[in-house]
Amino acid sequence: MKNKKIIIGSRRSKLALIYAHKAKDNIILNTNLEDNDIIIKKISTEGDQAQDLRLSEIGGKGLFSTAIEKELLEKKIDIAVHALKDMPAKETEGLMVNSFLERNDPREILISKDKKKLKELKTNAIIGTSSYRREFQIQRIRTDINCKLIRGNVDTRIKKLNDGLYDALILSYAGMKFLKFENQITEIFSTQELIPSAGQGIIALQCCNDNNEIISILDQVNHNETYQKAQAERNVLKVLEGDCETAVGAHASIKEDEIILEAELFSLDGTKKFYEKKSSKVKNAKELGKEVGEILKKKSNNSYKK
Repeated sequence: MKNKKIIIGSRRSKLALIYAHKAKDNIILNTNLEDNDIIIKKISTEGDQAQDLRLSEIGGKGLFSTAIEKELLEKKIDIAVHALKDMPAKETEGLMVNSFLERNDPREILISKDKKKLKELKTNAIIGTSSYRREFQIQRIRTDINCKLIRGNVDTRIKKLNDGLYDALILSYAGMKFLKFENQITEIFSTQELIPSAGQGIIALQCCNDNNEIISILDQVNHNETYQKAQAERNVLKVLEGDCETAVGAHASIKEDEIILEAELFSLDGTKKFYEKKSSKVKNAKELGKEVGEILKKKSNNSYKK
């Protein structure tokens, strides 16, 4: 990329920009590019603007990625940085997501005003979440808990908690660590207690599928173990044709040359849960994801769809 600046596109949120700088640092570390060769461009997305409705009511997960992808397709940026869990399962024509930074902690956490853990919260306590998956998972642990929609960045959500609008929040551990809010965490859930969203904790790097120079740069940055986990988890979603109303969790782990995939799917009303856990050789990660997705689809008899 002689004499041409590489432009990384990112959402404007504090957390998204941390991800963008992490991507930039990784590119500098793994290539011969230097700090002044790479520019970060802030892009406003519809998902950031509409804060009082569920994503499913205003267009789905794509609201976080569409504006950034448009700039990629129009060659206004060279690389897009996304939180993988916020990306639709179906990939955009002309673009590719084939490079991932090393996975951050995928676990879920709880923050409560009075430092009470989930099992200690009062009856009818209100927990803030924007995810049906988290809502259904929590209500299987505590049937007497109410979940209420909350949107906005982490700072905004914590302010609403402190203002007494909620008794607790469920958030991702990775976001809390990056924003240096770890001291506010009340409880950390294992990935067995709350199976995370597919791709949670993974930063994905996207580019045009005909830009060979950028593809070559991103190949040098790609973390292979994370790549394999992402393929397995994302293929569960692809088989289910999941959108942001689909309450599904998928988490892959790797031990030596084996990949273990654990996934669960809920019916639309959350009353039924379908679970599967399988393992395979790491090289078969994509096929494992498809297999688990097909099993869940069959078990659920499409009860997760409208």
